[in-house]
Amino acid sequence: MQRSAVVVVADKTSLKRPFIFANAVHMALCFFMLTMTVAWHRDLIQTGKLVSNVSVVIMYVVEIGSLLLSVLGVVGACTGKRWCLILYATGMAAASQTIIVRTALSYQDVYEKRVLREESKLLSMMPLTGTSKANRTLLYSIQKEFECCGLIEGYKDWGSSIPASCNCHYPGKCIRLRGSATLGAPKNQYVYQEPCLPVYVSELKLAFSLAMAVQFGSGVFWVVLLIMSIKLMGQIKRKQEFIALLQSNRYIPGAF
Repeated sequence: MQRSAVVVVADKTSLKRPFIFANAVHMALCFFMLTMTVAWHRDLIQTGKLVSNVSVVIMYVVEIGSLLLSVLGVVGACTGKRWCLILYATGMAAASQTIIVRTALSYQDVYEKRVLREESKLLSMMPLTGTSKANRTLLYSIQKEFECCGLIEGYKDWGSSIPASCNCHYPGKCIRLRGSATLGAPKNQYVYQEPCLPVYVSELKLAFSLAMAVQFGSGVFWVVLLIMSIKLMGQIKRKQEFIALLQSNRYIPGAF
């Protein structure tokens, strides 16, 4: 009868299954983010784009570290080893505090300074008729990706040398060059009407905002996992004390 009571109490109060499920979701998200980071890093290397090695290393460390922490937490929950959960809670506390504080403090810098830096970088390419080959290649890719042309005044920024990446095939986004609209440019050519600078800056701000939201959300999720791990450690400790007391034949009904 006593053994049956122990099982019933454990089933009603244990956070074991919810904790394992939450960490399984976390591991899936970490694996997905790690896959995306590898693909993004490979694309940067292939296209020759420069990115800070420190930023890439930090991303790998955070994603792999978070994945390993969840594995450690699941092992601790399944085996009842509190030292695994203690290490897990310590790691989650450090990670969640770091990412929440870092996101809050760096939001202004990321949202304003980096966007302004990218905007200034593009503006330094003006006039486009005399920009370097590397800048032209970058602008061609931007125009093709964001379906725009030029930087400030649209197709006029290119003078008579409008590149093929400005060619428009989507009604509503095109403007038709007629007569002497652009001296030397092919007549009746359809090009994108909207300049790239406002489109690119808008997309950049959105991307940074989403990145900050994901980071802050990750920190909050880690706090939830941290609280669950602390409560689970308490339940495991009480269960172990109860079993030890039961085996010592000193059990007093109502003590647990």
